[in-house]
Amino acid sequence: MPSKVKPSSVGHKRLDPLVRLFFVMALLLVLGTLSIQLVYAHTPSNNPLQAVAFEQNLNAQVPLTLTFKDEQGDSASLNNYINNKPTVLVFAYYECPNMCSLVLESVVKNLKDISFDIGNEFNVITISIDPSETPAQAAITKTKYIESYGRPGASDGWHFLTGDHQAIDQLTAITGFKYAYDADQDQYAHAAGLVILTPQGRISRYLYGLDFPPRDLRLGLIDASANKIGSWVDQVLLRCYRYDPVSGRYTPIVMNILRIAGLLTVLAIGGAIIIMLRQERKPISF
Repeated sequence: MPSKVKPSSVGHKRLDPLVRLFFVMALLLVLGTLSIQLVYAHTPSNNPLQAVAFEQNLNAQVPLTLTFKDEQGDSASLNNYINNKPTVLVFAYYECPNMCSLVLESVVKNLKDISFDIGNEFNVITISIDPSETPAQAAITKTKYIESYGRPGASDGWHFLTGDHQAIDQLTAITGFKYAYDADQDQYAHAAGLVILTPQGRISRYLYGLDFPPRDLRLGLIDASANKIGSWVDQVLLRCYRYDPVSGRYTPIVMNILRIAGLLTVLAIGGAIIIMLRQERKPISF
């Protein structure tokens, strides 16, 4: 009777230690990754620049009693500078070496492309986030941008202000403008954008970035004014565009555009028919 051949277990004996080693290494890798994540999750960042942001706080009331100095060094309340008009609020600082000038140049360039005038339909307020800056520095900056804007009356409606720590901190906190001083670079790190206020000082719109399309500025000012400025054409445009708080832009409402286009088409056809009927009824003269 042939003897039963016992299956060899040599292969298994060689494989088992390798399998165990693989699983041990995989387990150590997973545990190491988790521990690193936990350390980073529970270790607060010591870098204040990571807190820089521009967070929306729509419909919040800015503190109108805060006082700031104008370019002549005269103090007045924020309410006085808003002066019951929709207002574009821009945070900057006058010795900023880069971003602030880009923002202010964009503000000027795009405001020149809308028919509303600074000081008439709306105001602009630029506030320095650096409490060490002076009215003299504000005056130099104002002269540059008022000349660039080039419209009469703008000097009375565009205010370049300075203030103390407390006033600056209160206003930037309520508007969600988070910035930080970078001691290594001797600069302020901050986000780019602007805020549009209602005549009563409530936050109506945010526009983000380094470019502010004239359409968005115009519609934002009309929204902030509760439709008290602008023409009937602007009212039609407001029904074709919707403010997107995520992007800080006005985006098209396709259905409303189609409805208005359809209505205009019907009116055009109706007008053409009326003209044709009138022409047919005219007596033919010989």
